Amino acid sequence: MKKKLASVSLLLLTFAAGAQNMATTSTKPAVDQAEYNKWSIELNGGVNKPTRAMTPGYATESLNFFHGDLGVRYMFNPKFGLKLDVGYDQFKEKKDTPDFESRYVRASLQGVVNVGRALNFETWTNTFSLLAHGGFGVAQISTETGFGGQDYMAHGIAGLTGQVKLSNRVALTGDLTGIVNGRQNWNFDGMGTTTAGSFDGVLLNASVGLTFYLGKNEKHADWVGEEDRISELEQRVDLIESGLLDTDKDGVADLYDLEPNSIAGVAVNTKGQSIDTNQNGVPDELESYLDKTYEKKGSGNMTNNTVEELINSGYVNVYFDFNSAKPTNASLSGVDFLVKYLKNNPGKSADIIGYADEIGKTSYNTELSRKRAEAVKKVAVNAGIDASRLNVIANGEDTSVNKNSKEARQIVRRVTFQVK
Repeated sequence: MKKKLASVSLLLLTFAAGAQNMATTSTKPAVDQAEYNKWSIELNGGVNKPTRAMTPGYATESLNFFHGDLGVRYMFNPKFGLKLDVGYDQFKEKKDTPDFESRYVRASLQGVVNVGRALNFETWTNTFSLLAHGGFGVAQISTETGFGGQDYMAHGIAGLTGQVKLSNRVALTGDLTGIVNGRQNWNFDGMGTTTAGSFDGVLLNASVGLTFYLGKNEKHADWVGEEDRISELEQRVDLIESGLLDTDKDGVADLYDLEPNSIAGVAVNTKGQSIDTNQNGVPDELESYLDKTYEKKGSGNMTNNTVEELINSGYVNVYFDFNSAKPTNASLSGVDFLVKYLKNNPGKSADIIGYADEIGKTSYNTELSRKRAEAVKKVAVNAGIDASRLNVIANGEDTSVNKNSKEARQIVRRVTFQVK
C-alpha cells in the first residue's frame, strides 16, 4: 500500500507541474501575463470532527483540536486556478470516554473557482470574496495505540473559503471543508476496523488563516474584476493612440520611430532616423543646405566653423528615457558627432551639459543631470577622446517647456554640448 501511496503522490505532483507549465507556456500576450499576480501561499488552522468511522464507545469532542493546512495556489485567470495542499489532523478522546490518540495526514490536488469574481462581487465590494475548491488526494491514519501502525487511503475533498482582503499582499480566510475517504480500513480512533464499505471515513474541518500573495504586480487575481480589466484595456488603447502620434513630424509614428527627435524637415528612413550617407553626424539634407549656403558666401563647403555652430546652437543632443542616465540608442549619433569633431580638431575641448525635466525633486534632478553628462563623457572617452578635453556640467531642470506635456519633457531630458 505504501508503494501505491507513493505512486499516487508522484502522479499528483506531476500533474501540478504540468499545469504550471501549461500556464507559463500560454500563447497569451506577455502583457496579459503581467496584469496581476497569480501565486499565493495559504496557511490556516482550526478544528476537526470525524462524523463517520468511529469505533463504538469512542468519540471526539464536537470541536476537536487540532487541524492545520498549508497550500500553494496558482490562478490561471481571475476565476479559475489550481492548488496543492497538505493537511494534518489530531484526534483525541472526548471526556468520559476511553483514551485514544491518532493522526491523519493528507496531500490533495484541488481545482479552485473564485466565486467572487464569477459572480462579480466587485460591483458591490472590494473587500470580501469567496473561493470554492475541490479535488482528490492520498491520506494516512497512524496511531501508537489500537492497531499501532499506518492505514493508507485515497480521498475526495471539497470546501468553501471566505476571504477578507487586508491588503494587496494579505487576505484573512475562513474555511469549511469536507473529506470523504475511500478504502479506509481502520476507524479514525484506530481502535477498530471500518464497516461502511468503499467510502468509509467522513471528516469535517473548520479553520481560519491567512493567504499571502506573491509577485511583483499590485493586485492578485483574487481581487481583479471586470472593471479592472476594462481600465487596463483603456490604458492599452491610450498607449497605442499615443504611440501613433508623430511628435517630430517626420512621417513615422512615435511607436516605430527610433529617432523621435529628428530635425524638422530632413529626410528620414522607415525607422524615423535622419539619412546621413557619409556618417558624419549631419543629416544629408541639412548638410546639403549648409554647403549651398556657404558656397554662396564663397566658403566652398561646410567648414569646421559651421559644425561648431551646429553643436553650440543645440542641434546636436543626446536624449534619455524618464529617470534614466543611459542614453537612448537612437541618440548616440549625437555623441558620435561630437567625437568626430574633436578628433578633427585636437586643439578643441567641450563642455558636456546635462539636463532633466521638472518631474521630481530639484536636488534629485540636478544629480540626475550630472549622471547623464558623466555617461555621455564616458562614451566619448571610450571612443578615443581624452578625458581632460571634456568638462561635465550639471544644469539640472530645464523649465523651458510645459511640464505637463509628456512629449515636451522628452525633449529636455538631454545632454547638449559647447565646444571651445
